[in-house]
Amino acid sequence: MQFSKPLVHGKLIKRYKRFLSDVELDSGEIVVAHCTNSGSMKTCIEEGAEVYLTYVDDPKRKTKYTWEMIYMNGDWIGINTGIPNILAYEVVRDGKIEGFESYTEVRREVKFEDSRFDVFATNDQESCFIEVKNVSMKVGGYARFPDAVTTRGKKHLETLMRVKAEGMRAVMFYVIQRSDVSVFGPAWDIDPGYAETLRKAVDSGVEVFAFQAKVNPEGIELVKQLPIDLSYIKG
Repeated sequence: MQFSKPLVHGKLIKRYKRFLSDVELDSGEIVVAHCTNSGSMKTCIEEGAEVYLTYVDDPKRKTKYTWEMIYMNGDWIGINTGIPNILAYEVVRDGKIEGFESYTEVRREVKFEDSRFDVFATNDQESCFIEVKNVSMKVGGYARFPDAVTTRGKKHLETLMRVKAEGMRAVMFYVIQRSDVSVFGPAWDIDPGYAETLRKAVDSGVEVFAFQAKVNPEGIELVKQLPIDLSYIKG
């Protein structure tokens, strides 16, 4: 995924009210940027760190900027939670991941029961529902999800199990927008209910993928599949 226009560089002053952040641009101007990440953003926020924003020319928007990434630990970390949905859709649509090459129709935002899944793929043989989650938390060498309790995320896992029970393919797809981790696993200490449901989902046949993304101001791409460790590890 390439950004369609150059991003705007600045330094983070603070994040507040979950969805807002103050950023000082290189010009010295202080702007308010929308933060799409509703979680705690543990381990991916640092006041004074370099950030990049997207300028949004939309008169309906209260904020004219969207916060895309932050520079920490010698690399860029993506914090825009909408990016993983685009990445997952593109690689499934283009058949770039082993096991997803044969789908003839790929759509975004498709409902099953009372849940709306990020990607739906189908061919003559099967239908596949895919839920995508952004991962930004680092604990040691592990990428962990979630960084705050998520009842919505737990509901998605439960619905995926019902998708599987009805004979369709069900996939949980984690996108890790940072390069300083090598394994993915659930954050048992933060949301044990979610972690246990993820383990049950795997036991029921839900497939789990974790892909690491390379983040830079020109674009973001999936570069490597990470191993998954579902065992309990305290954060």
